[in-house]
Amino acid sequence: MAEVRLSSETRDLTRVERIGAHSHIRGLGLDSALEARAVSEGMVGQTSARKAAGVILQMIKDGKIAGRAVLIAGQPGTGKTAIAMGMAKSLGLETPFAMISGSEIFSLEMSKTEALMQALRKAIGVRIKEETEIIEGEVVEVQIGKLTLKTTEMETVYDLGAKMIEALGKEKVQSGDVIAIDKASGKITKLGRSFARSRDYDAMGPQVKFVQCPDGELQKRKEVVHCVTLHEIDVINSRTQGFLALFTGDTGEIRAEVREQIDTKVAEWREEGKAEIVPGVLFIDEVHMLDIECFSFLNRALENEMSPILVVATNRGITTIRGTNYKSPHGIPIDLLDRLLIITTQPYSKDEIRKILDIRCQEEEVDMSEEAKALLTHIGGETSLRYAIHLITAAALACLKRKGKLVESEDITRVYNLFLDVKRSAQYLMEYQNEYMFNEAPVAGEEDDASAIVP
Repeated sequence: MAEVRLSSETRDLTRVERIGAHSHIRGLGLDSALEARAVSEGMVGQTSARKAAGVILQMIKDGKIAGRAVLIAGQPGTGKTAIAMGMAKSLGLETPFAMISGSEIFSLEMSKTEALMQALRKAIGVRIKEETEIIEGEVVEVQIGKLTLKTTEMETVYDLGAKMIEALGKEKVQSGDVIAIDKASGKITKLGRSFARSRDYDAMGPQVKFVQCPDGELQKRKEVVHCVTLHEIDVINSRTQGFLALFTGDTGEIRAEVREQIDTKVAEWREEGKAEIVPGVLFIDEVHMLDIECFSFLNRALENEMSPILVVATNRGITTIRGTNYKSPHGIPIDLLDRLLIITTQPYSKDEIRKILDIRCQEEEVDMSEEAKALLTHIGGETSLRYAIHLITAAALACLKRKGKLVESEDITRVYNLFLDVKRSAQYLMEYQNEYMFNEAPVAGEEDDASAIVP
């Protein structure tokens, strides 16, 4: 299978950074014994839930768990998505982590089961191994049409074609660089500068990496590992434009026959030792939005030998299963609930809210006084943590408006009066419900059918 390579040019562009709801999360905040630290890697509190997630994470890394499902259940604003994000950061780049929302399934231009199948296969990685011949050595001299390379044991002069000369110029290769040339594709990779040439210049940038001069022969056979997902292989083999379909986003529905052929081929590679399956994680947020057909499909998909670890989250209690008239805990059928390992999250205490607000102030680069933080913590305890977090940037803008440098209590009070929380909004609606159109709340002294729109 051809390797997908993307050539990218570095340009001096202004970096645009956006701060998201969970951009401060760096991991689960666990130590080597899988014990949760009080405050670590952006995580605060929820020690029991984080320890349980850490155990699941360790089993995923060890490859001892597959086709299992985990449910993170708790009240709104108790850190369910944050735990899932922490798991994703802790897994690293090589383990696939796909994240979707339950409502996404119904808004895509394909069937529900196809959307779920694509999501599942995005969470299954394939590590493909292949041997390639490379030329690796230290550049002694670069001349017009000639390149001299050496190792600790030998030195050779190579004649260069037009493409190789262009590639050397593009990589800015000079004498003293240690490079690797792929014989099949002609791709040049700069590995670093030789330690023997470290004193050529008085000053060097921090990005300069020094490496030893390679030993042995110049031509070597090296094992190269390509990490792709099953979904990427599906798209490449089902579309005429190949891997370009991954960038256009027009993947469409993929036929079952294509997937069967790919599964067969991957199984052959596994037997030959050319490939290794890496079960990743599929995270479905707001899982109660799925209907009975989706739940039945997931039930069957988890029995497949190449299924990822399924992590789902919900904030619902006992509610109706979508697509039926039956009620169930979390809106999930009992047979699927029986397969789930359930992790619960608890409401945050005021001390934990204060620590989270400290982290968010640091993340959003807002300087706030201790009095203002105490007031914001009190607001978070009386209303919700999300509402308190939303007030941070608003209060910083109010402070900027009065040309202040430190957010004070008056700024918090000002934005608190400007923006309502859920409780005050509901109270306002109850007071002025008759002024709204299509009001359905019962009003004392009026008949049920007396509601009318008065122009």
